[in-house]
Amino acid sequence: MFKILICFFMVSLLFPSLPCLSLPFPDYDPNGKLTFSLGGEISVLNPILSTDSSSSSVEGPIFNGLTRINEKLEIIPDLAKAWKVSKDGKTWTFYLRDDVFWHDGKKFTADDVKFTFDSILDPRINSVRRSDYIIDGKEIKFRIPDKYTIQAVLPKPFAPFLSRIGMGILPKHLLDGKDINTAAFNRKPVGTGPFKFAKWKSGNYVRLIRNDKYFGGKPLLAEIVFKIIPNENSSLVALEAGEVDNAGIPAKDYTRMKEKKGLNVFEYDALLYTYLGFNLKNPIFADKNVRRALAYATNKKQLVNLVLRGHGSAAYAPSTPVSWAYSDYDIQKFPYNPAIATDMLNKSGWNLGKDGILEKKGKKLEFTILLNQGNKDREKAAVILQQQYKKIGIKVKVQVMEWSALLKIVNAPSDPKKFDAVLMGWSLGLDPDSYSIWHSSQYPKGFNFIGYNNPEVDRLLNRGRETMDKKERKTIYANLNRLISEDQPYLFLWYPKVMEGVAERVGGLSKPGPAGLFLNLEKVYIRAK
Repeated sequence: MFKILICFFMVSLLFPSLPCLSLPFPDYDPNGKLTFSLGGEISVLNPILSTDSSSSSVEGPIFNGLTRINEKLEIIPDLAKAWKVSKDGKTWTFYLRDDVFWHDGKKFTADDVKFTFDSILDPRINSVRRSDYIIDGKEIKFRIPDKYTIQAVLPKPFAPFLSRIGMGILPKHLLDGKDINTAAFNRKPVGTGPFKFAKWKSGNYVRLIRNDKYFGGKPLLAEIVFKIIPNENSSLVALEAGEVDNAGIPAKDYTRMKEKKGLNVFEYDALLYTYLGFNLKNPIFADKNVRRALAYATNKKQLVNLVLRGHGSAAYAPSTPVSWAYSDYDIQKFPYNPAIATDMLNKSGWNLGKDGILEKKGKKLEFTILLNQGNKDREKAAVILQQQYKKIGIKVKVQVMEWSALLKIVNAPSDPKKFDAVLMGWSLGLDPDSYSIWHSSQYPKGFNFIGYNNPEVDRLLNRGRETMDKKERKTIYANLNRLISEDQPYLFLWYPKVMEGVAERVGGLSKPGPAGLFLNLEKVYIRAK
């Protein structure tokens, strides 16, 4: 029966018109181990505290939310088996599964859900997600009608709510009464997901093992290892050597890796963009003319060609073409024109000094770009930007540092923060709501670490959350994109294609797309030799 079910899954996914016997399906290895390459150290394994992609990648197989997404980016049930919303749009009722157990054997109930969201809303807890559950300054209230029902009572209708409720749920019985910020749980998490935490060796790896009692069915993999390899080239070497089963592929290596035997290489669009973010508390970048001049001085076509080898496209707005709300209508794109850049800087009082560097009242126009080590694309881009800006008299230094050190700087609660500019990227959510990134209230403790403040943008962000009509929301976000692109608080650089390699021995992958190849890890398996 097991083989029949697996065969049916693969045939339905890959060859819907073929009978099962026409697809040669190899036996799976019940002791299979899948090893991922992770680009940075994990900071914490607690979904309400983590802010980095490495931590989130490891948390994914450990925790469940009330909802999840499918390959079409549709929201589907997870810990909640069904839900309904009141006619006034303010009360959401979620009916929970009654067959879910925590990894320590304790039964999952509505108490855990309420505890999780109440903890996020607790100002004593360092959760940057707090703003997701506050509407017009009023908190969403969570109540428990019965053991397996949870209700969320909103101050007013909130369009992104369903996409926000997928947050990983925490076990109340292990964290109640403890300081969640410093709890030992954050290094030894207990979840409800298909894989259980086993070991975390800092700077080396995290190991997860199969949860035989997973409510979604026994996972096919026996264990998962996340191997921390900050260097992109080292990660690629590990993939070629079979030391890891999955790793990102730099654009420069794509063609070569595509021809590599024993490896499947995938390329697909994602909800990602790369940007140069300016510290707007820095007097240099507080001047919008300087930011806009830098946009004119940036040859994005050159960046896409040299850095991405054409595997991507130039970015101009804080959204991606993958999003249903994306619009580039009336977006100011600042086409490459160093002459315009120079003229704008001159009008702002910056003139060339004897050393060829622009200066104003004795102060040089120079700044430092911070970026994380191991990301060769960003390192190359930083050098190209350095060269492009030098042509118009701007001196740029590039400082590469460990991911954890960079996060410590940008996430510091200080005002002003201690950086000039950062070269980073965003992985966006399903809903176009970007309140946590752009709203002025999200500085200095939220994701708006650059200190952006535009009252009209704040107003549109609020409207985008309050308006339930999808067509109207699309118009709102089109206007939002236009305003932000005019301000250039970020210099939007490119939309990258995701390129990754997966060992041929790995089966059960999801369809390549924005949801990722490993969307359903419980169905991924290792082929028997």
